[in-house]
Amino acid sequence: MTTRQIERNDLKSYLDGFSTIMPTELVEIEVAALDIGDQIEAEWAPLSGITYDPKDDVVVVDIDDGAVEHMIRSPQEFIVDEDDNGIHSFSVRDADGRLHIIKLKAPKALPNA
Repeated sequence: MTTRQIERNDLKSYLDGFSTIMPTELVEIEVAALDIGDQIEAEWAPLSGITYDPKDDVVVVDIDDGAVEHMIRSPQEFIVDEDDNGIHSFSVRDADGRLHIIKLKAPKALPNA
């Protein structure tokens, strides 16, 4: 598996592109930090969408048609973990140093540009 970083300037277009190929996808969201330990916010729940709002500087992960809205404010680093089968997870570090890991149940390939 390889990782690559998505720069903040490219984050909105990258996540918009991901959303176009994303059918209902099962995801797990884990948040890890020294002050809270490892916390699971969603465990294999349907992903409704993932977006980046540059105006508010927030990544929003919508789970189960709005039942859970996981917000990652001031993302400092956005890493994609992928291989030949597609995307396996996103790792996002916020301004407080918390690591938000969004794992896809099945890898998802992006269409060719």
